[in-house]
This record gives sequence, C-alpha cells and structure tokens, in this order.
Amino acid sequence: MSASFVLRGGRVIDPANGIDRIADLVIGKDKILGLDVPALGGAQVIDCTDCIVTPGMIDMHVHVYWGGTSLGVKPENFADKSACTTLVDAGSAGPGNFTGFREHVIDLSRVRILAYLHVSFAGIYAFGGTIMVGESHDMRLMAAREAAAVANAHPGVIVGIKVRLGAHASGPSGIAPLDVAQDVADRTGLPLMVHIDEPPPSYSEVVERLRKGDVLTHCFRPFPNAPCHGDGRVRDAVLAARERGVIFDIAHGMGSFSWDTARKMDAAGFRPDVISSDIHAFCIDGPAHDNLNVMTKFLALGWSLPDVIAAASIAPARVLSRSDLGHLGETAQPEASVIKLNSGTVDLADVTGEIVTHDTLLKPVGTISGGGWYPA
Repeated sequence: MSASFVLRGGRVIDPANGIDRIADLVIGKDKILGLDVPALGGAQVIDCTDCIVTPGMIDMHVHVYWGGTSLGVKPENFADKSACTTLVDAGSAGPGNFTGFREHVIDLSRVRILAYLHVSFAGIYAFGGTIMVGESHDMRLMAAREAAAVANAHPGVIVGIKVRLGAHASGPSGIAPLDVAQDVADRTGLPLMVHIDEPPPSYSEVVERLRKGDVLTHCFRPFPNAPCHGDGRVRDAVLAARERGVIFDIAHGMGSFSWDTARKMDAAGFRPDVISSDIHAFCIDGPAHDNLNVMTKFLALGWSLPDVIAAASIAPARVLSRSDLGHLGETAQPEASVIKLNSGTVDLADVTGEIVTHDTLLKPVGTISGGGWYPA
C-alpha cells in the first residue's frame, strides 16, 4: 500500500462517519486510504499533534472573481486562511462574464471552485466602497435565456442560480427578479441561492417561495428582516420552509450575521444548515474575516466542535450533491484540512458592532488537496 501523506497524531473529526479520535490519517495519490493503516512508498509525514484533522472544508458562500469584480478576493489566499479545499462562489459572475471567470480564475486555481451563476447579466458588478448599485434594480439586466444557456454549458462547475433581493439589491424591482431566477432554475434543473437584505420584500415573502434544495443565504441577518420576531419566535414561513427542505446558510459577510438573531434562533432550536463566510474584499478584514472565524462564533453560541465542522464540510457537500466531498471515507477526494483551536481571549464582532468575547479561536494549519500540502 502506497501513500502520499500521513497526517500523524491529530484529533480526526469526520462527522459524516461518526469519527472523533486521535489517529493517523493516511492519504494516497487518488484516495483516502484510512486511519492508522500502514503507509509505504515514501509518504510525507505531517505532524498534527495538538491539531484537528477534518475532511476538506467547504465555504459555500464566497466571492473569488478576483480582478473581474470589485468585491473579489484571491481564492488561494483565502482558502489557506480558512483551511478550505472547496470554495463556492455565490453569483459574482453572470452569463455575460462567467466565461472570463472560468478561464482566468476557476480553471487556473489550485483550489476547487464551484459557482452559483447570477441571473443578472453581469453578476455583482457595482459593489464597492463608494459605489453601490444593486444589480437587480433594473429588470433589463435579468438575463433568463443567457443564464440558462451558460449554466447548461458548464455542468459540474455551475451548481445553481443566484439572485439577490431586498431594498439594497433589488430596490424598485422588489421580488420580481425571483420570478426570473426561478424560471431559469426550472429550465436548467438547478437549485437557487437567494440573497435577502432589508425589506422590501420581507424575509417571509422570499422564503415561502423557495423549494426543496434551494438555499436562503444570510439566514441569521439582523433586524429589520430577521428570521424571528422580536420576542424570539421563529417566523412561521421559516419553519414551513425548513419542513419543505429549504437550506439555511449563514453567509456572514458585511451585513448579514447578528448576535441577537443568532441567540434567539439558537434558543428556539433553529440551527442553520451551513456555516459560510460570504467573504469579499469589504469584509475580509472584519467582521467576517474567514470561515474559521465564523465557525468560532458558533462555538461561542455553545455548539460542539464536531457540529461546527459538520456545518462546514458534510452539510455543504450534501447541499451541492457532491458525495465525494465533506467526509474522509474511501469514496472521498484525497483531501483534508488541518486546523487548531487556540486558547486565548478573542473578540468576535457581528455586523451591528456587538462584540462577544470567547476563550478560543479556530486557526488554519494547512490543507491537502490536488496532491499537495499547503501550509497556512
């Protein structure tokens, strides 16, 4: 039996397979060989003592069309910062510029990049420090035919259709862009990822339109347009959507995670399905920073470490229908993430300015993907 890497002596947490123990993870050239199995053939040994070894982690909401949009960040730099092996771009590009995104970023990156295609022709084209024009304000930009054609031309890379709604994103168009996006999703057989910001439309109006497998992103956003009432009761439309199989994604970002909302939803027993960062150029230095920082916030809410890891590995893999990602079984890609839980006081800020102090912080150590070891 030959192996490329031995991750030695780490705490291996693989929620999909119920594993949480100290072990040596052995990874071959083409597959994961297992725990505590013999490793021959000159494998590279990586000391993971006092570290946590997980499946290759997935950030399901990022913006990495670097150089093509004002909000894009470099995928490799961010993946190393978050110990991720898969990044899912959430609609940075639309049908008018997706080919450039694929040729100049996706295909050249050592990090796996999947994408939700924006139904707006040019994607998120005017998101900046001094200029902020919602791409869904003008219905003339809703490009149904073009979006369907581009989505069908890039199977396996385009994983869904993105639309942004709210006072900032769709303005006078209201909820109408959702009609176009749903038509494209129906035509292509792909799920939706739907952004919601301040009303109108209301959180309930949006979520009651979504189907099984669709993603409501920014699900723990602050008032106004929070998923719960002021007294902490979860909105009826939110509960009904979960029953239908709608996916709830954190996507922290610059304006979409509130400690107040998170505490109320957690107290009501409503947990998000996926933890993601919504990283972009205007939140990478705070308040989101990276997905490990966002995951730490859920540790501060009282989640267990395996539950937090599951929400950034097997949970998004299932949303993406990628049975080869998010776990350390024999059918998984030969990938892993190595992180560390550092002790020490850390201030965790939400998007409203509220700070919660916690006593640990998840930090990256490195990743294995594409046959290489990439230290943070």
